[in-house]
Amino acid sequence: MKQKQINKQNLLDEGVALLMRQGYHGTGLKEILDAVSIPKGSFYNYFGSKEHFAAEVIIHYITPYLNQLTDYLNESQGNAVDALTRYIQESIAELERTDFKGGCLLGNLMGELSDTSDLCRIALKHALSDYRNVWEIGLRQGQEEGRIRKDKSAGEMADLWVNAWQGALLRMKIEQSTLPLTQCYTQLLGDFFKA
Repeated sequence: MKQKQINKQNLLDEGVALLMRQGYHGTGLKEILDAVSIPKGSFYNYFGSKEHFAAEVIIHYITPYLNQLTDYLNESQGNAVDALTRYIQESIAELERTDFKGGCLLGNLMGELSDTSDLCRIALKHALSDYRNVWEIGLRQGQEEGRIRKDKSAGEMADLWVNAWQGALLRMKIEQSTLPLTQCYTQLLGDFFKA
């Protein structure tokens, strides 16, 4: 990779960490730039504004999760429910490992930026839509395998999953417990969605 690409990657990585920990309004450009040793004037070689930076951070954040879940589904060998279960159990274990800090950057920023930044709202909408679409694929595969109910569409269940999971992540942060996540997982994937 060229140095400019490495610098941009480092800025996005640091942006995920800082926005997760401090939020958009609690994170200054100087703090981001100092963390990756890039002069302030150089920031605008990579991003048009802090708002554009945040929008790119949102996409940068969700992409590995989409790739991981897609890989699990591709490797599932006819068992999409197990792939979805593996993904959720690993997510819960990671949140426990980090003592419930951060939660989900998308959920954090939805509350902070949705009303004040159309650019970030649109990036959040796309990120959630992409996440929802991968869940729809997995649930549809589960329907085809006979393990997920067919009287509801995979799309309806994917919407329900995303809505419930985001709420469970927020409750997890408040309660400092994975119980809301476990309840969401067992009640939906382990019960309501089952054939």
